[in-house]
Amino acid sequence: MKKVFLVTNDFVNIRLDKWFKRNVCEVPQSLIEKNIRKGKIRVNDKKKSGAYRLQEKDEIFINNINFSTDKNTKNKNKNKYIATAKDISRSSSIFVENNENFAVINKPASIAVQSGTRSKRNILDILRMTKEFENFTPYPVHRIDKETTGLLIVAKNRKYAQLFTSLFRLRKIHKTYLGIVVGEFSNSSGILSDYLFHYEGNKKIKTKGITHFRVIDSNTNYSFLKLEPKTGRKHQLRKQLLMHGHPIYGDSKYRLAESYKNKKNKLMLHAYKINFLINEKKYNFSTEPPSYFKEILKEKYLKSFL
Repeated sequence: MKKVFLVTNDFVNIRLDKWFKRNVCEVPQSLIEKNIRKGKIRVNDKKKSGAYRLQEKDEIFINNINFSTDKNTKNKNKNKYIATAKDISRSSSIFVENNENFAVINKPASIAVQSGTRSKRNILDILRMTKEFENFTPYPVHRIDKETTGLLIVAKNRKYAQLFTSLFRLRKIHKTYLGIVVGEFSNSSGILSDYLFHYEGNKKIKTKGITHFRVIDSNTNYSFLKLEPKTGRKHQLRKQLLMHGHPIYGDSKYRLAESYKNKKNKLMLHAYKINFLINEKKYNFSTEPPSYFKEILKEKYLKSFL
């Protein structure tokens, strides 16, 4: 059975093999290449290599291919996000570091790290389509919330994925966040140490969350904080700050009445710095918060060191 697909503007300049994996079926690269060589995957009814860059209005012909009817494969492909041309073009500006083993990106707001039941659009599926990951698989080694902006490490191979996972477990990776919170802090610096709860199925789990903080500036209504989490619990900063009566401005989940509303409709939390040591080499990365974050600082009469 022959199928024909018309290439739209969203997939211009994407490799043929990557287009197939993202839009038809995610199977081993060797299997895709084999079918391209046999002429079962053609462009404009002509043989092309897997590296061929698609052009708008190209016609992709797929002839008598039935890779798998496995239920797990179908479900996996169903949950994949298909990156648009706009996603891919914008991604070129988010790389803070890019080498053969890992990348550090400046994640925008309103995009998840991985695909989930509530959010299909995600960073990993977009990275798979970029030139920076053309010959690599993106491995997530930690997460930041969908609405949080800032630094995110993505490994490019299994070895470095395992290395970063170990470094996080041993607390050898140090992160600094910037946050705008509701209310005035009574202390200029200190340590937040709290028991946090989450559920695994029906079981309630208690863990300890520890965060160091310093007040950069404050007034009677708002405070601008530097936050250094020493543990990595889910939603740790957001939960702890609410527990202490200072929810993050713009947080629609961990909030007090009316504390989350702002004109930008954004969470005022930014992953500002990250540093670690690999093979005696120090890595230090930082990225400024987005423009709307700075606008809120100005609007709330908070001074910034940025």
